[in-house]
Amino acid sequence: MNAASRFGRPTTMTVRLDPELEQKLRQRSAALRKPASALIREALVNYLEGGAPQEMSAYALGADLFGRHRGLANLAERRKSRVAHAWAGKQRSRLG
Repeated sequence: MNAASRFGRPTTMTVRLDPELEQKLRQRSAALRKPASALIREALVNYLEGGAPQEMSAYALGADLFGRHRGLANLAERRKSRVAHAWAGKQRSRLG
């Protein structure tokens, strides 16, 4: 800990940003009418309080979608007769 932070004064740090990130930061800073340093501080606090984002598995990303379908549980069962029935219905609607 340096002397400035021991006495409660803010510490200056240098951070390297790629041009695209810097541009986004400046745009957000202007839109919110807040200094870029304030946005960086808020983002850093949120990141550190929430912990580092963890990589999620493919299953975790889609867990809310699994098992949420309607219809037949096994579409492979009697597939030929189902296709024939669907085809016949389509033909009937085309002809009349």
